[in-house]
Amino acid sequence: MERKDFLKLLALFPLTTSAMKLNELKKFADTFTETEKMPVLFVGHGDPMNALRDNPFTQSLKKAGEDIRKSAPPAAILVVSAHWLTHGSFVSLNEKPGTIHDFGGFPEALFAMQYPAPGAPEYAKEVSRLAPDVKGTNEWGIDHGAWTILHHLFPAATIPVFQLSIDYYQPMHYHFDLAKQLKSLRKKGVLIIGSGNIVHNLRMSMKMFTENDATPYDWNIEFDEWVKKMVIQRNFTALIDYAQMGSAAKLSVPTPDHYIPLLYSLALADEQEPVNQVYEETLSGISMRTFSIG
Repeated sequence: MERKDFLKLLALFPLTTSAMKLNELKKFADTFTETEKMPVLFVGHGDPMNALRDNPFTQSLKKAGEDIRKSAPPAAILVVSAHWLTHGSFVSLNEKPGTIHDFGGFPEALFAMQYPAPGAPEYAKEVSRLAPDVKGTNEWGIDHGAWTILHHLFPAATIPVFQLSIDYYQPMHYHFDLAKQLKSLRKKGVLIIGSGNIVHNLRMSMKMFTENDATPYDWNIEFDEWVKKMVIQRNFTALIDYAQMGSAAKLSVPTPDHYIPLLYSLALADEQEPVNQVYEETLSGISMRTFSIG
């Protein structure tokens, strides 16, 4: 907590506040040491098999993780995954989050994978303090939208990890506004990752994939490039109202679950912060675009 915020809290208490209460407040204020501002990532995670693959995409994640560890190792990692959809907004409080294998029909080697990172309950509580709409829960671990990419970004699994759910019943601007409330976490050592896919149309991709054809649809390329342009121009309002892109948007985002994490990442950006394209690829009806902010 920054000093000015601590002083504001003190002002809420009468002058007769006991020494014990003052000590409790001081302890709360000192819980998080101010750090250099952490970057923000958006990762187009693709299918779970990427956890096992060594390809240009996973190699780009490994390089990004190495760069982050060299410059400013995170104290904790917060992931907003397309695969934790809820009614209401929740943050995971688990001290030892389990590895969730929330998929089917894949090789046993994938189900055998574990990502045994510790949880970050104190940081999770800070999320609820900054954004009171978010409630704590112990009912979630680390889903495949998180661990399949963290396996490459931070393979040692020693950095505490926690997740923020997506309230699937809220409009796009809700998610953007909620994320903005969490900006101060970046100066408390928290690396925040939005994990989804800008373009995610599995139904139209599966037939092509089964025929070993990954040629991207024209509408995939069109929408992915439009999003890139809007990100560079800082036109986040347009990205919130992505449906304006008509048929390309409708085909690229048939359901918003994989698109919403993009909005969380963008809302955390400060003005003039550089955006680095970590990886760019379109496959059939999927965009693997991955970028970092800061």
